[in-house]
Amino acid sequence: MTTLRRLALAVLQQPDPTGKAAAARALPLTGEIGANERIDEPPGLPGRPARPRLVPPAGLVQRAVGTPEGRAALLHALAHIEFNAIDLACDIVWRFHAMPVAFYRQWLNIAREEALHFELLREHLRGLGHDYGDFDAHDGLWEMARLALVPRTLEARGLDAAPPIRDKLARVGDARGAEILSIILRDEVGHVAVGNHWYRALCAERGLDPVATYADLARVHGAPRLRGPFNLEARRAAGFAPEELQALEG
Repeated sequence: MTTLRRLALAVLQQPDPTGKAAAARALPLTGEIGANERIDEPPGLPGRPARPRLVPPAGLVQRAVGTPEGRAALLHALAHIEFNAIDLACDIVWRFHAMPVAFYRQWLNIAREEALHFELLREHLRGLGHDYGDFDAHDGLWEMARLALVPRTLEARGLDAAPPIRDKLARVGDARGAEILSIILRDEVGHVAVGNHWYRALCAERGLDPVATYADLARVHGAPRLRGPFNLEARRAAGFAPEELQALEG
């Protein structure tokens, strides 16, 4: 029997965007997890399509969202984030062994929801005459430390960014794009909450202070500096501690 962790690894290895999203959407939440199995990391992770071309963030062309091309580029950038998020959730499932059952089921569900977000954005992008791969993209998401920095920095930044992007799309008459951003924001609050829960659980298990440890990891791994405005309501709902929110406000 193929375990759930190995199914997640197979999704991660899949290079085709259509196949990766479909396989992630089909991930089961019940079955043999294989939690205690140590899996050697295979070469070539993550599976990537030939396009989009990956460039440094500074190499991305900035386009005005009020133009059709600019709106398509924005939606493409969001789709690329969700495409990476599928991989990150699946990577957490196979990479961490001997975790509780709830850990694996929650991250499998996150992978399924990230795949839905990718499909919604890609479908909307196609309606604008483009497809995933038509614009350059960057690979910064994949490089971050998993349980500390991906949910608590990168995805949490999504909580801050989603409302203004949603409003910007609404202002240029893209009601469907704004609707998709509302769906993503709703789900991402839950994703960040899962990340916060397990990050704190591991810190407690190892006798580490979660706030100080996060700062150390952010410095070591070169995490992006947090800049406002911050969606404090969403961050609070996602489980950030009062002292963390106060630090952001300061």
